[in-house]
This record gives sequence, structure tokens and C-alpha cells, in this order.
Amino acid sequence: MNLPKIKYCQSKKCRIFMLAFLLLGVGFWFSIPDKLFNDPTSTILFSREGNLLGARIATDGQWRFPESKEVPEKFEKALLTFEDNYFYSHFGVNPVSMGRAFIQNVKAGRVVSGGSTLSMQLIRISRKGKGRTVYQKIVEIIKSFRLELGYSKKEILALYASHAPFGGNVVGLEAASWRFFGRSASELSWAEASTLAVLPNAPSLIYPGKNGEKLRKKRNRLLNRLRDKEIIDSTTCELAKLEDIPRQVHALPMIAPHLLDQANKEYTGERIKSSIQYRLQLQVNEIVKKHQRNLEANQIYNMAVLVLDVKSGQSIAYVGNTNKQGKENHANQVDVIRAPRSTGSILKPFLFASMLNSGEILPRTLVPDIPTQIAGYSPKNFNLRYDGAVPARKALSRSLNVPSVRMLRSFGVERFHYTMKKLGMLRLNRPSGHYGLSLILGGAEGELWNLCGIYSGLARGLKHYNSDKCYYSNDIRKPSYRLQDTVLHGKKEAHALLSAASIYQTFDALLEVNRPDGENGWKSFSSSRKVAWKTGTSFGFRDAWAIGTTPDYVVGVWVGNADGEGRPGLTGVGAAAPVMFDVFNILPTGSWFDIPFEEMEEIQVCRESGNRASRWCETVDTMLVCNAGLETLSCPFHKRIHLDKTKRYQVNSSCEEPKNMHHVNWFVLPPAMEWYYKKRNALYRSLPPFREDCSGHNQIAMEIIYPKGNDQIFVPVDLDGMLGKVVFEIAHHDPEAEVFWHVDGDFIGTTTQFHQIELSPDQGEHLLTLVDNLGNTLNKKFTIVGKEENEIN
Repeated sequence: MNLPKIKYCQSKKCRIFMLAFLLLGVGFWFSIPDKLFNDPTSTILFSREGNLLGARIATDGQWRFPESKEVPEKFEKALLTFEDNYFYSHFGVNPVSMGRAFIQNVKAGRVVSGGSTLSMQLIRISRKGKGRTVYQKIVEIIKSFRLELGYSKKEILALYASHAPFGGNVVGLEAASWRFFGRSASELSWAEASTLAVLPNAPSLIYPGKNGEKLRKKRNRLLNRLRDKEIIDSTTCELAKLEDIPRQVHALPMIAPHLLDQANKEYTGERIKSSIQYRLQLQVNEIVKKHQRNLEANQIYNMAVLVLDVKSGQSIAYVGNTNKQGKENHANQVDVIRAPRSTGSILKPFLFASMLNSGEILPRTLVPDIPTQIAGYSPKNFNLRYDGAVPARKALSRSLNVPSVRMLRSFGVERFHYTMKKLGMLRLNRPSGHYGLSLILGGAEGELWNLCGIYSGLARGLKHYNSDKCYYSNDIRKPSYRLQDTVLHGKKEAHALLSAASIYQTFDALLEVNRPDGENGWKSFSSSRKVAWKTGTSFGFRDAWAIGTTPDYVVGVWVGNADGEGRPGLTGVGAAAPVMFDVFNILPTGSWFDIPFEEMEEIQVCRESGNRASRWCETVDTMLVCNAGLETLSCPFHKRIHLDKTKRYQVNSSCEEPKNMHHVNWFVLPPAMEWYYKKRNALYRSLPPFREDCSGHNQIAMEIIYPKGNDQIFVPVDLDGMLGKVVFEIAHHDPEAEVFWHVDGDFIGTTTQFHQIELSPDQGEHLLTLVDNLGNTLNKKFTIVGKEENEIN
């Protein structure tokens, strides 16, 4: 069957008409942009509970918060009652309102009413102050129709609330609520919501601080209308009328200003929900304020406190600096949490853990603590004293510098430099040789942000191993401060950079750090929390650190002057630790870390040396050590000696029959270590001397303490142009020994008991010869470098 052909618009006029209609349709659809507003917005920072922590003004100088998707019920009802009663029933234009406005304007002979709906007002706001002419009104009507087709009523209402002008440089409901009433829009009363509802009608004429009485009358008329519509009852209406109108703007909260600055750099103009716990942040602010008053008496003006949640790695309190006090500004605007500062001793636990992890020490291995000079570098302990030898964990808990430097030399600067970079110490941006051995004593710079992140990562790794018997690839990571930056477990791994066992034993050693005044009796209270903590003090008393770790929290504190000025008494223990413990005291208390038994072995350890017990060790303890500790050497300090019948002298087969000998195991330290060790350990017994008739023994009787190695010695020139003097020191096994000193074959003098002598050799190379009263001889070459030669080199 043949169907008749239907002819569609074949004439030229018809095609032109269709094309014009199509163009009009396209023009209508694209008459408004995809995004109505592109204005810059303020950066807004909230706590995890939704409390405002602070805000930064938008780049155009307006207080304009980012768009909100919700409009509080009170403001919505007040606004629609005042501006657009038929908002939910019209399609962008209300013909009744338009007609009423036309009649009113004709009668008045001027424009007294626009008859605009909220949709039309939103279009007018988005078009940035176009003139109020008939033509512009027609444009608004057309665009309002298009707006209603593309947006829901709730979206239109939210856009209006976010971009309506409220007077001055305040734009949007949320900004107005905070600026005029000091609270969120969701917390406004009926009187406050009504006040804000009438403000956009004439924001340049009536706003807080200007024409207040007119604003009150306008608000009260709206409250009456709300009562008449039975939205509020008569009592609520009358009580609302009694509320005063705002007379001035409020300053926005500044509860975490330095974190806000950081957020403003990274997420400018965004609404950021942080991981900060609001109540905790307020408490930490008060703690900082309290300690600030005390520290300022010593002209110490700056402080930073960071609290991290170990499980999430997020910051839950962030105080980047102290608040400005009075007229003077002591660089209080600097966020010290992110500022590079000399680390002092804060890196020592990582070296201890690294050496445990690699099987180079056990926790109680004796480490030399004697005067040390390495290639011209002479580290000193903070108390300027020496123990001779000290257990590694005691060296850590007491933060002794000399043992730490000697441990770093043994471990290797390059290895430790690599380890710290892998752990996340981002400020190590130069080769390891640039830092040298000073790396362990503050020769590098670090940020409180990253350092706390490392401590947090180690605690997290230990907990994961104990619970899941594995590590996760992202256990070690940078901290975060946005609530949305929640990190899930990474890839499972069988090994980590530092084992759980080495981390546990490091934290266990850090429990023994001497607490500041007021905390010394903490072990007496069964409910007191355990805190593994470490302090640090930089050279010149410029930086004081304290970082403490528990299974749940890391608290880091820095105290000092942001401009780098040092102050006497500015130490980690005295200035930073009290702040840290005050913060821990307001945190919930939890249990301590579980022991990672799967990564530990029980071995016998020499009680005196801390090394694996050898066959000669008299007293042996059983202890858990890292699996890698099985590779450590046995005790090198115990030896088998042979005494005569009196037990006062050593003998050998050249002078005594074996059957007459007493065979004894003896703890023997090298002479330099022994010299200092026996002063601090009254029970230490020096090795008995050999009987005079014995021969063939090769006991090391003397050891040079200074100078060590084949060192060049710089001797400054005195004011008279002559070279100054340098003190040489040795140690001798026999406390009663007499030592004869010679330089280049010339006799200089004799020493007994305290073997120190002042020498003033000429520039150049020399030979020091030492001979004791038993005939033992020790030779040492050294070179004297004067002031001028040193400057040339």
C-alpha cells in the first residue's frame, strides 16, 4: 500500500522560521552559565565536630563563605515570608507580584517595588549590578524561567542564601551569621534569622551599625507576619522582639590560625573539615598560653604543639605558635610546626633502633663514653662529664652525646642518612657528607610536622605487627589534617625498614628518660600512663624539643624564639617537656604496646657488658632481643686471667707453676674507658698487675685519651704572638703508676694518678713518648697547626 508523503516545512520562510526558533531555544538554554557564580570565596576551617576554627577573607576582600547546600529552616521560613510567599508554586515569575508592583510604581511615579521573585533576585545578583530598567527586568524574567528548569527549588534557595549581600563586605548567610551574631546560621534564633532575612532587601542602607532603628522595625514587622501565618506563636514573637539587633560585626574565631594559614595555601577558598578535635584544641591553646607567660620571663616567646592520632596519622590538635601579647610581635605569625629547626638530640632514638635492627648492638651493650676527637670534631656531653662506658639504652635515655656520635660512626653516616630519608625526614636535602657526625646532634634541620609523623609511623607499624603479624606499606607516612584524608591499610609486607622488635625496645628505653619536675614520681601511680619520650636541645640553646609517644598518641613540642635567638636555660627537659606532659595529662589513658614475641629471641646476656654472654662471663641475665641480635659478638671485656697464691698479681707459666695458679674470670675495660668508668662505678676492679718476675705478658697498660688518631692539633696564637698550650691526657690501668713524658726525645715531666700535662710544642710534626715505671712504652705522632697555617688550610 502506498502511503501519502507528508511534506514538512519546505518553503524558505518556514525553514527560516524553524532555524530562528531553534536558535532562540539554544539561546534560551544557554542564557545562564553552567556555574552562576565564579566569585572567590573565603577559606573556612572546621573541626571534625563541625565547629568553626577560623576563616580567611576572600581574595576580593569579601567575607564570602563557600556555597552551602542546606538552608536552615528558620531562615528559609523568614526569608520566604518576607520576599516570596509563593516561591514553591511559581516557575520563576509571579504574575500577581509583578502586576501589584506595576500598579504601585505607576501610582508613585517612580520605582518603589520590583515584584521580583527569589529566582529573579538570584539572577540579578549573578549579573553583578545591571541597571534596573524594563529591558533588564525582561532579561531577568527570561533567565529566571531558565533557572527554574535547570535547578531545584532547594538549590535555588541555597544559591540565594550563599550569595545574597548582607551589607558591607559580608556576602552570604553563613558569613553574615558569624559576622553579625558570632555563631552558625543553624543556631540562629527567630529574631536573628528574621534580621538576616530583611538585610538583603537594602544592604547598603540598613545593616548592623547603620540605621539600627529602621532595621529593628523592619525585623519586627516580619516577626508579626510570621506570627500571623502561625509559623511562630505569640509568645515566641514577643520574646523575639525583645532581642537586640547587632550593633557591630564580630571577629571570626581564630582557634587554629596557623593550621588555617596552611589550609589557605593548599585549599584556597574551600570549606575544609579538619581532623582537629575542638575541645582538645581549646585545651591545648590554654596550656600554651599558661606556659607562654612563664617562658616570656626568660625572653622566650615562641612555642608550637602538635598532637597526632597514631591510628589515623591525623592531627587532632595544632598550635603553630603562641599568640601575640601586647604591642610587640615576636614572629608569632610563623608556623613553627612547619618551620625547619635544628633537631638537637631528637634523632637519637632512630639510630638506636637502626643499630638494634641491623644486629650491631643489644639494648645494654656498653658504648664508650670518653673524650673523643674524630677528624677535628670533638663532641661533648651536655653535663661535660664522661662515664667511660655506658649501656646503649642508658646512653639514649640520658641523651649522652659522645656515645651517640661513636655509635653513628660505627653505623655509618651515609646509612643513617638514607634511613632517615626513607622514614620521611624531608629536610635532609643535602648529601650525608655535608652533615657528617653532627647529624645526630642537631647538624640537620627538621620540622615538628615530619618528626612527629615519623614517631607516629613507628608506633603504627608496631601496633599493626602485633595485631596482624605483618606491616603495611603506608605505615610510615606524612601526617594529615583533613578529615577526608583517611588512609586505608596499604599493601601487606613481611618486613619493614625498622622491625617491630627494634621499635619496641627503643620505646622501652625511652620510658626511662628522666621526667621534669613534678613528673618524677610517675612510677608510683599504677594508673599513670607510660610515655616513650625524647628531648632535644640545639647548639646555643636556640631550640628545645620534646616528642612523646604512646600506642594512641604522639605529642610534639618545640619551644624557642622563631628568630633563632638562644636563651640560657632553654632546654628540651626544662622548657618543652613540661608542656608535653601537660598535654598528655588531658588525653585519654590507654594500655602500653604489646611485646612482638615473634620477632624476638631469648638469649643469655653478660650483666656487666650487655653483650651476648661469653664462656668467661660470671653473671648472666636472660633477656629478649631482636632476632638480628643473634648476630652480635659475644662479650669482649671478660677474659680468663691467672693469679698467684696471694691473688694480688697476675702470673704466667714463666714465673709460676700452673698447679699453684688461681684461674679467675675478670671484667676488663680498655684503659681510657676504665679511667672514667671506675670513677662512676665503685665496684669495678682494675686488672691486677703482673708479678715482677713474670715475663712475656703483653697487657695494654696505657691508652691516649687526647689526642686520638693521627690528628692535627690547632693551637691558637696568644695576644703576645706566641702559641698557646694544649692539654694532653692518657689513662693507665694501674692507679699507682708513674708515667714519664717525652716529646721528640726530650723529657717533659712526670705524672701520677691524674695523667694530664700541658704542652706547648712548636708548629710541625712531633713524637710523644710515654714510659711508665714498669717499662711499658707508648708512642704517638701528632702535628701542631698554628693560627696562620690553619687559616690558609
